[in-house]
Amino acid sequence: MASNTIPLNKFRNFGIIAHIDAGKTTTTERVLYYTGTIHKMGNIDDGNTTMDFMAQEQERGITIQSAATTAFWRDHRFNIIDTPGHVDFTIEVERSLKVLDGCVIVLCGCSGVQPQTETVYRQADKYRVPRIAFINKIDRLGADFDRVLGEMHERLGANAAGIEFPDGTEDNFKGIIDVINEQYINYTDKDGMEYERLPLPEQFKEKTKQYRHTLIERLAEVDDEIMDLFLNSKEPTKEQIMAAIRRTVITCKFIPVLVGTALRNRGVQMVLDAIVDYLPSPLDIPPIKGHNPGNAEEVIVRKPEESESPVGLVFKIASDPYVGKIFYTRVYAGKFVPGQQYLNASNGKREKIAKMVLMHANKQEIVNSAAAGEIVALVGLKESKSGDTICAEDKPMLLEGLKPPEAVISLAIEPLTKADQDKMGVVLRKFLDEDPSLRVKYDKETSQTIISGMGELHLEIIVDRMKREHNLACNVGRPEVAYKEAITKKVTGIVGKYISQSGGRGKYGYVVIDVEPGEVGKGIVYVDKIRSGAIPREFIKPCFEGIEIGAQSGVLAGYPVTDFQVSLVDGKYHDVDSDEMSFQLAAKFAIHDAFRAAGPIFQEPIMKLEIVVPEDYWGAVIGDLLTRRAKINESGNRGKLKTALVDVPLAEMFNYANAIRSLSQGRGTFSMEPSYYAQVPNNIAEKIIGSRQDVVKKVS
Repeated sequence: MASNTIPLNKFRNFGIIAHIDAGKTTTTERVLYYTGTIHKMGNIDDGNTTMDFMAQEQERGITIQSAATTAFWRDHRFNIIDTPGHVDFTIEVERSLKVLDGCVIVLCGCSGVQPQTETVYRQADKYRVPRIAFINKIDRLGADFDRVLGEMHERLGANAAGIEFPDGTEDNFKGIIDVINEQYINYTDKDGMEYERLPLPEQFKEKTKQYRHTLIERLAEVDDEIMDLFLNSKEPTKEQIMAAIRRTVITCKFIPVLVGTALRNRGVQMVLDAIVDYLPSPLDIPPIKGHNPGNAEEVIVRKPEESESPVGLVFKIASDPYVGKIFYTRVYAGKFVPGQQYLNASNGKREKIAKMVLMHANKQEIVNSAAAGEIVALVGLKESKSGDTICAEDKPMLLEGLKPPEAVISLAIEPLTKADQDKMGVVLRKFLDEDPSLRVKYDKETSQTIISGMGELHLEIIVDRMKREHNLACNVGRPEVAYKEAITKKVTGIVGKYISQSGGRGKYGYVVIDVEPGEVGKGIVYVDKIRSGAIPREFIKPCFEGIEIGAQSGVLAGYPVTDFQVSLVDGKYHDVDSDEMSFQLAAKFAIHDAFRAAGPIFQEPIMKLEIVVPEDYWGAVIGDLLTRRAKINESGNRGKLKTALVDVPLAEMFNYANAIRSLSQGRGTFSMEPSYYAQVPNNIAEKIIGSRQDVVKKVS
């Protein structure tokens, strides 16, 4: 079916999100099979799924990069993005959700709501993405539909209700009961292509009635029409229930929950129907808002119509061996055409689109245009990066960009030969374009290139890709924690000056600043309090640039300082000798003096850890965690397994996979994600600072 013949109200732009190993990629593979996009189902274990096409994904059996594809179901066009579940690649989920109209959140029938489930759910909340839920792996040992539904309410705070429930679980799973239609869905073949809708058997009538009552109750809480019927003791019709579900899903007030097992090919078609029936089209979501690039106060609104001036957001960059960089772009309004010139509103540069392609995982289909509501890949852009806005030159509009998460772990790398030094720089710049959560810096004190990212696996994949894709082998140091420094008290009237006279024109910069602790997670907040021209306007920006440079290296051990507010309150200048560099250096000296006086402390990343272990190994695993400075926040039971939610410093968790495997004879599992930064205990801080200073001494 040609995509350009499908009206916009029949578009569904959605992603599949979940905790690692909940079955996202297997579910996506079945979606592609049942929609006729592929003709043979691949398997994670065989390393032959459509969406996991990277060598590293196939070897590890996990998704690393989000992948896009297009499929068709019931005369609707699906633009699908399969996202990673591993926390190290959370930026892939973040940037996908930013541009999607809806999502399917997959939960494991036995593991239920896991830490990364909470993370992706919060990300969907952040961007107000409507969602439906699919409880997968209902045939697995320990699966429990009602328990997982309960965890959605308790741990996610979701207003969710089952629109299906399973006939049996684990090995006894036989079929699915459709609560709205009051039918029994029975699959008749192994591949799940053939199924029949049967009248509801007598033994399920009472249970179906209970689920239906709960569904109507939960809808009544958030929908006026159902509330009126409920209060007047009137039973809503099937059509009224479905309309209410659609209304409340689109406004993010309700989540319908489906059930099945993707691996055994059961329940996926019902998910496809739910996507059509309940997730929004581009017309159902609010028009995109942005502002004039030259005036942040001027708000601009564009409707998802082809007649509007074009605007799109580049949300992901990838490299193709044949065409070079491809720029995944969501078109929000208007129409883009290859061969024309557009404006990158984020940096003011002009860009020409050479060609456009629809992505089918790693395969491409050339298209002649891209209109509102579409997700396409642009080829030929030179100056764009993730989070940039592409728009018409005569009607510029800037959309909100991406805010990457903070890196928590670092690795020192160096090429095996000097000849590869320049090559490594080029390769790392390419990776930085593709991955906003990656950081690269050159440490002058140790003469090393430092890459920083979201976790050990993240950096391991980067090093592996350098070797495989670019034939660039590196010496790699051991992973290091991305420590930070912070201040604890307010200091005022701190003077910074840079005055130099060496014959001829001199240098003169003089600033006065106040510094105080800021809100956690806000970074550096700059306040300009200069009055009466004490510092000319053209030197204000260099002052703040100097502060930013100074904050990259703290006074305790040279780690970055963040989460503080700095006010530029006074200064002096010289008509002849003052320049931008003088004020930048003066501000840098001032901020370092301020840090020394403001009670600097040393901080480390704390990870949120969930462990699941058999009861026999509980004592050994918990005992080991306590030696790692862990704080146990919550413990519980999941069938015959014990669970715990733990806060633990990242510095204590290197190689934990081997430790828990050894302590539980391979039967324990864990997942971990960054949570917050906390002060390092003094005795440990002294050792870290001392070892850092020793490294610098050896190098010098």
